[in-house]
Amino acid sequence: MLILKAYAKINLALDVLNKRSDGYHEVAMIMQAVSLADTVTLTSQPAGIDLSVNIPGLPADTNNLAYRAAALLKEYSKTEQGVMIHLEKQIPLAAGLAGGSADAAAVLKGLNQLWELNLSLDELSKLAAKLGSDVPFCLYNGTMLATGRGELVAPLPPLPACYVILAKPAVEVPTAWVYGQFKADEVSSRPDIAAMRECLAQGDLAGVAGRLENVLENVTIPVYPEIAKIKEYMLKYGAMAALMSGSGPTVFGLSDCRGQAERIADQLKAQGVPEVFVAKTVSKVE
Repeated sequence: MLILKAYAKINLALDVLNKRSDGYHEVAMIMQAVSLADTVTLTSQPAGIDLSVNIPGLPADTNNLAYRAAALLKEYSKTEQGVMIHLEKQIPLAAGLAGGSADAAAVLKGLNQLWELNLSLDELSKLAAKLGSDVPFCLYNGTMLATGRGELVAPLPPLPACYVILAKPAVEVPTAWVYGQFKADEVSSRPDIAAMRECLAQGDLAGVAGRLENVLENVTIPVYPEIAKIKEYMLKYGAMAALMSGSGPTVFGLSDCRGQAERIADQLKAQGVPEVFVAKTVSKVE
């Protein structure tokens, strides 16, 4: 039996470029793993794939990315071995934090070990890209540049250790809808990826915080104004910076002080934000 952590991610920078011939958008992102995590338990069994989850109503079949990850690796490796997967979810669903992708990545890594397949991370990453754009990043964690449709990842100098306040309002935002509504010609400001990379190289947390930007806010915030309200609260209560993660609706704020991060979280809860967490950055490959 193996027990793994599946870490959530945030987007320090997210730029959407041209639409590709395959229907996806070309993106450029700086992604960061955080310590908010699901727990993935893998137990060997002679054959077959079984999945259980701790949240009623969450699919526990081929509609779950963790199940599909196991099926894909089983087909690719031609193994006859099976596995029982249990997901203990902590990452909010449909939150822009890559919870499903993190679970899938943990399954790939764990089964590679459990089934003694000896595949490299690069080999697993090629399989991961077939499952979803965020899954390759979730294999590596840390701080990464993601390009292509998000599946092409390269390591960056780690974000200086800090605390991350995560706040999800009581709405769900379909990723496909956000990208479908995105209009490049309506974007007035884009993230400066090169400048943020330089700040990372210098270990400049304040410089990174001052350059947080996500062009998808232009789509999501006008329809879900509570996202802007959470950003406003975070800054009012002392976060270094605040930004929507991914296609939303979760907002994250950065702080270099645990006590302050916890105070911000408490004040957000007092304002009625239903799901609030304090996490730390995850800098090393797990």
